[in-house]
Amino acid sequence: MKKAKSEELRSLYNREDLGPGVRGKYFESYQKGTNLVLLSPDVAKAFPTEESVNETLRSLINLAHKTIGLTKRSTGHVKSCTPVSVALDLRERA
Repeated sequence: MKKAKSEELRSLYNREDLGPGVRGKYFESYQKGTNLVLLSPDVAKAFPTEESVNETLRSLINLAHKTIGLTKRSTGHVKSCTPVSVALDLRERA
């Protein structure tokens, strides 16, 4: 009869106990450049799916591209409009 596996951590593990390793198991997904972002619980409630997050962020980026430009007091240079600059600009306005 086999012993039941203990739920406690052992001080030493044998390689055989960990099961067979698979070389390159996550290589393909790593190459795709997937970015994971942890959302705060209140934000996650507003965006139940990956698609809803992406759609909203794309809308915000498009809106920022349309609204950032030359002003009356401008120096003649248009601000760069990257997602990072948009986020920073929105923080400054809040």
